[in-house]
Amino acid sequence: MTVHIGAAPGQIAETVLMPGDPYRAKWAAETFLDGAELVNEVRGMLGFTGTWKGNPVTIQGSGMGMPSLSIYANELISSYNAQTLIRIGSCGGMQPHVDIRDVIIAMSATTITSPSSGIFKEVNFAPTADWSLLRAAVTAAETKGGKTHVGGIYSSDVFYAERPDLDEQMVRHGILGVEMEAAELYTLAARHGRRALAVLTVSDHLQTGEALPSADRERTFGDMVEIALEAAFA
Repeated sequence: MTVHIGAAPGQIAETVLMPGDPYRAKWAAETFLDGAELVNEVRGMLGFTGTWKGNPVTIQGSGMGMPSLSIYANELISSYNAQTLIRIGSCGGMQPHVDIRDVIIAMSATTITSPSSGIFKEVNFAPTADWSLLRAAVTAAETKGGKTHVGGIYSSDVFYAERPDLDEQMVRHGILGVEMEAAELYTLAARHGRRALAVLTVSDHLQTGEALPSADRERTFGDMVEIALEAAFA
């Protein structure tokens, strides 16, 4: 048990999927895991452990933003020995060829600042995904046949941004989408020698203003969860 995770030793699997929304964690556990049991509800941040094709899996909510993700990822790694951490979440599309409902597999995650920024001082550390997970996720996505993009994303530390000039530069430099957690997850995984990946569903688009209808979210998010699970155990 830690400050923010109430699970007992042995209740957290080495493979952890991390949606931001705790209720998405509940939905994913009930939909994809066998024998899913609630192992954490501290502060309402739900976590469940079960099995997928016989493999132990925990699905733990991380909250919104890099500071919240950092708390849960640190505790999962240091106290529960999590080895593989995969963010499953939504993002905003930034490129014209990226459509809502598409899946983005994040090879790298650009950010202005994160909870880890202070330790690097003048160095601009480049957070990247684990190659074995990235390759397996791409293979899984190709097998499913949906529209998938692989490349860089932007992890913002604000939701209501007021920097259109920054968005323009992200688009100019090929950034596929924007979300709020992956850069810190990739940095922590690098620091502790763990595997990390972000598999994201495009739920809205910054250029077109389109948004994914709520009725379609479960089906599309399901593809993302399946890709993450296939990648984790490839």
